[in-house]
Amino acid sequence: QVQLVESGGGLVQPGGSLRLSCAASGFTFSTYAMSWYRQAPGKERELVAAITPRAGSTNYLDSVKGRFTISRDNAKNTVYLQMNSLKPEDTAVYYCHAKRGIGVHVSDYWGQGTQVTVSS
Repeated sequence: QVQLVESGGGLVQPGGSLRLSCAASGFTFSTYAMSWYRQAPGKERELVAAITPRAGSTNYLDSVKGRFTISRDNAKNTVYLQMNSLKPEDTAVYYCHAKRGIGVHVSDYWGQGTQVTVSS
C-alpha cells in the first residue's frame, strides 16, 4: 500500500520557519523524483520545489528561491522542505508528490497535505 504522509505544518509568524517532512512507504522511494506542491484557497495547485531521485538536482518556484530548501534522505524514505523567512503569501496546503517515468508510463502518488499558515 502506497503512502505519503506529510507532517510539520502549522501556524507561524511572518519571518518564521517550518520544516515539512514527507514519509513514503509502499514503493521504491529512491527511484522517484519528489516534489512539494501547494494550493492556496481559490488558487490552482503550484509546484514549489522538486528534487531528483538521487538528489543531484533541485528546482524551485521563483518566489521561494533563497528561502526554501528541498532535500531527501533515501535511507529514511523521506523528503523534506525547509521553509525560512515565511511570508503570508506562503499560506497554503502543502502536498508531497512522487513521480517516476514519462508519458503513458508515469507512476505518481500524492500525500494528503499539511496546512501551513503564516500570520501574525
